[in-house]
Amino acid sequence: MEAKEIIKGLRLSRGMTQQQLADELDIRSYTTISKWESGENTPQGKDLIKLSKLFNVSVDRLLGIEVKKKGYFHYKYFPAYVSAGLPNDVEAVTEHETISISDEIMGKYAGSKNIYFIKINGESMNKIIPHNSLIAVRPVSTIHDLKTGDIVVYRKDGEYAVKRLVIDDDKWIFKPESTDDRFYDDVIYKDADVKIKGKVVLYIVEV
Repeated sequence: MEAKEIIKGLRLSRGMTQQQLADELDIRSYTTISKWESGENTPQGKDLIKLSKLFNVSVDRLLGIEVKKKGYFHYKYFPAYVSAGLPNDVEAVTEHETISISDEIMGKYAGSKNIYFIKINGESMNKIIPHNSLIAVRPVSTIHDLKTGDIVVYRKDGEYAVKRLVIDDDKWIFKPESTDDRFYDDVIYKDADVKIKGKVVLYIVEV
């Protein structure tokens, strides 16, 4: 990915206009940002450092330089939350960043190009996946890729949530695993407008 695409993606991930980004960087006009995003110019010197600090990414990443680390792999990271509570609407998240995770942590999933990362928001799965944990999701194409007991990301009415899956004859049961007994099972009949987007294969807890 080129620097122009990376800068634009980072800006959009924060919901910022070009002028808002210019203001954050103490740049007078949004046209400077426009030129970066069109590829006409590339940020230099102090502007690169400011961008790096603002978006918490390396200068190499901003410039589209992939630094290969032994025993690490770059995965897609979507800068949004999927809910472990009430579903969140994350349909609008199309831009992504990358995150480098060691093969040792990823285990048998190391190097899997279809896996992506996103953060979890809420307390309905806090017995196993606390709020603000980073989850690795492997997309699934059919229900046959899943079994009872899998933790899944699913979409209901255009919104997303994470729960433990139980497969019944005519319905799916999405079960919370929480210390808060206010959370309850989400029971959905299979002819409803529901899509299971992926299986949670790994989670990283923030301590």
